[in-house]
Amino acid sequence: MTPFWIALQFLTVFPVQLKAMPSKEQNGRSLLFYPVIGLMIGLTLFAIASVLHAVPAVLLSSLILTVWIWLTGGLHLDGLADTADAWLGGFGDAERTLKIMKDPACGPIGVLSLILTCLLKWSAVYLLLEKQLYAALILFPVLGRLAPLFLFLTAPYVRENGLGSAMDAFIPKVGAIGIFMACIGASGYFSWAGWVASLCFLLSLIYLRHKFIQRIGGITGDTVGASIEIVECVSLLAFVICSFYAA
Repeated sequence: MTPFWIALQFLTVFPVQLKAMPSKEQNGRSLLFYPVIGLMIGLTLFAIASVLHAVPAVLLSSLILTVWIWLTGGLHLDGLADTADAWLGGFGDAERTLKIMKDPACGPIGVLSLILTCLLKWSAVYLLLEKQLYAALILFPVLGRLAPLFLFLTAPYVRENGLGSAMDAFIPKVGAIGIFMACIGASGYFSWAGWVASLCFLLSLIYLRHKFIQRIGGITGDTVGASIEIVECVSLLAFVICSFYAA
């Protein structure tokens, strides 16, 4: 169970205390539990929406987005801001891009990326609540946390040290592929809107991987975090837009 606790500690604000320093193999296996953590987050959002269904949607959507961000400690949003700053400020140079990503300061492009992402998520959640599609809130955190599996399976980790290097070296490939495919298949529970959301998720993930390899030769922790936020937002928007065309 150590890999699960590693994933829970890293991806959420839950106060998990590991009894010992995890091995590289355990860090690698923790990736298999990322979708489980996404499921836990999604179920929490679904529970809030269900219990507080009588609250006006404009307020409830704000509460849900706040809890969504709080549960992750803003970890992925930080990666998004760093990646956005680096992509513009790097001027196409890999070394400069990687250097900017390590800078803790957040520039104007990073701030703008956070504002736009949160605005789009809030609007989409508001519409989901208006249409009483509460269960759909479970899907998007799961899809988001499939992104690290895909990226670590298909792209090299470019920094030599850190948690990501162990994940890249020791991710159980067969298990990760199986979990990835199972989660994509499970999106069919939400009918064709779920399939469209998963398709948009896959296309955006493939595009992001291409851009990461093109610019820096692979992935970093920041680009993985940015990918989680972007594919969550894209799949959420795709689902909501499709819901307006449902019979």
